[in-house]
Amino acid sequence: MNSFYNNYKGIIWLLAGILAGSIAGLIFGQRVSILKPIGDIFLNLLFTAVIPLVFFSIASALGGLKETSKLSKMMGVMTLVFLATVLISASLTILAVKIFPIHEHMAAATLTETIVKKPFGDQLTQLLTTSEFFELMSRKSMLAMIIFSVLTGFATLRSGESGAAFSRFLHSGNEVFKNVFVIIMKLAPIGLGAYFAYQVGVFGPQLFGTYARSLGIYYGTGAFYFIFLFTFYAFVAGGVKGIKKYWKNNIIPSATAVGTCSSIANIPANLDAAEKMGIPQYISNVTIPLGATLHKDGSSISSIIKMAVVFALFGKGFDSMETIALALAMTVLVSIVEGGIPNGGYVGELLFISAYGFPPEALPPAMIIGTLVDPMATLLNSTGDTVAAMLVTRFTEGKNWLSTKA
Repeated sequence: MNSFYNNYKGIIWLLAGILAGSIAGLIFGQRVSILKPIGDIFLNLLFTAVIPLVFFSIASALGGLKETSKLSKMMGVMTLVFLATVLISASLTILAVKIFPIHEHMAAATLTETIVKKPFGDQLTQLLTTSEFFELMSRKSMLAMIIFSVLTGFATLRSGESGAAFSRFLHSGNEVFKNVFVIIMKLAPIGLGAYFAYQVGVFGPQLFGTYARSLGIYYGTGAFYFIFLFTFYAFVAGGVKGIKKYWKNNIIPSATAVGTCSSIANIPANLDAAEKMGIPQYISNVTIPLGATLHKDGSSISSIIKMAVVFALFGKGFDSMETIALALAMTVLVSIVEGGIPNGGYVGELLFISAYGFPPEALPPAMIIGTLVDPMATLLNSTGDTVAAMLVTRFTEGKNWLSTKA
């Protein structure tokens, strides 16, 4: 029981805060608007911390890479596999949202419209670049800052020994701001509780139907992806034998993922499963640890659901080609950025809210959904790493790789 509490205490306290806030909103109605400043303070702290956090996370990761020619082909295949599976899971979710539209059940819950439409060219320029360095520090320039972080990371890598001191600085900054984020998130039960009290008190209990429907779509899509798409990936990797190998050795990693709610904590179970599946160590030892931080099928599904909900809450359509293209791009970015960061899903929510130009009020609904889907998201994120390793082996070692293994 203590183990269960330790693994899920963050979610338990967050749900307790949300529940307490919801009850207060139902009882006191619009009078709970007095609590809104508490929620606003929490959101402001998050938005302030996310800029340096993401910068140091990306730049330090790239700056600390070591070039190895032996693994270059495998790394290329792994990158393509990670990218393809994330895009497939996101596209499947977009289809699910199209079939079961969230916005049709949210008309009464729509928040105030605050977004001004700009020409696509201007949006793209503003999204990817800034004209002044200081503007990179604004959450409204999140993607431009990410691009700058990537450039800084690669420049550090190219500098070799001359840039060693700067590389250590980036690593230290990453560790410091990860802890800043951890400290701020300890306030989440109070901050989100206050904000949810305001939402329920002002906009009414119909919000609960919104969350229930979005959760139903997420868990339904996630279960379908887990059973059918993972089976398909295993078949592509090794045929019928690949399917048997995968599911026979996926029970323990699945149970560990749900029990720990952590992809990082599931790495040992995944490595053991990968060995039993016959995946070569030079592949599993790279793909599994990197997958734990960079490969997020479950998070890509939740990312699309969150976007659809936020768009619906603000009365926006989540169906134009422009919107969907950006959603897919943001999903890939979110899966990369959030991996090595505690509560990284919240950083992902900050990213897409900033990219689409939504106000801070859009963050709590996305955070609440992210919290409620965390167990399933971890299951898909983590167990997807072993089937991805099977695919990497198939396209690196050849189609008969299983025949040479015990």
